[in-house]
Amino acid sequence: MTTEGLIGPTQLKDSYRRVLDRIAAAAEKAGRRANSVQMIAVTKYATPDQIRALVEMGHAELGESKVQQLSQRVAMLEEFLGRKKTLAGAAPKSSIDDLPEKVRWHMVGHLQRNKVKQILPLVGLIHSVDSLRLAEEIHNYAARVDTVVDILIQVNATNEVGKSGVTGPAVIHLADQIDTMMHLRLRGLMTMGPNTENPEDARPAFARTAEIFSDIRKAKIGGAECNVLSMGMSNDLEVAVDEGANVLRIGRALFGDPPTE
Repeated sequence: MTTEGLIGPTQLKDSYRRVLDRIAAAAEKAGRRANSVQMIAVTKYATPDQIRALVEMGHAELGESKVQQLSQRVAMLEEFLGRKKTLAGAAPKSSIDDLPEKVRWHMVGHLQRNKVKQILPLVGLIHSVDSLRLAEEIHNYAARVDTVVDILIQVNATNEVGKSGVTGPAVIHLADQIDTMMHLRLRGLMTMGPNTENPEDARPAFARTAEIFSDIRKAKIGGAECNVLSMGMSNDLEVAVDEGANVLRIGRALFGDPPTE
């Protein structure tokens, strides 16, 4: 396996700035403020050094798609932040100035029901609830530990066979059911565009998901806290922002191309 496509930690600041500039330009074009769009840095293929460097820049929203890797990276960052804060007292001014108090992890990949117990203590938001059975599993465990879990419903807006997510007509019904579960908090919807090089190919899926999101909001399902529309990645973030996304999941544009075998 080679990691030759990955951006080194020293170049990460430039790629981070480029992504932020793209988001700002897309937001301005859509008549929105740049700070109305949040970026989740997806660390699936990032190295530990890249993750630490990004957090040192002040970025505090991170996403992972695999439970085991998430567990390892949460532990790694907790140790890193703890060590940095301990050393901060010895230096009058350093990179600690931009260091976030803590980071928030997002589960952005497919979540199996048997992994729920492992994942819940680690994440602030689950983007990938794709069935009533998974929602019930999360709710039941959350009830046992007396907590409330923030979730998004994953929408399969492209109708691709084998792709995770709830098909369009079933989303509002599932949202209604989740809204009755006192240990779940429905925060909104997530979708993924088609696997294509042309960003415009994602527009119909994003527009359809935004329409469903609007219908849920009009029906007051989830209340005022149902306000997250997570769609758009490195290749199609501009289209996603144009269609109303307020959360983007960015990996490759930050950290470089995935490693190859």
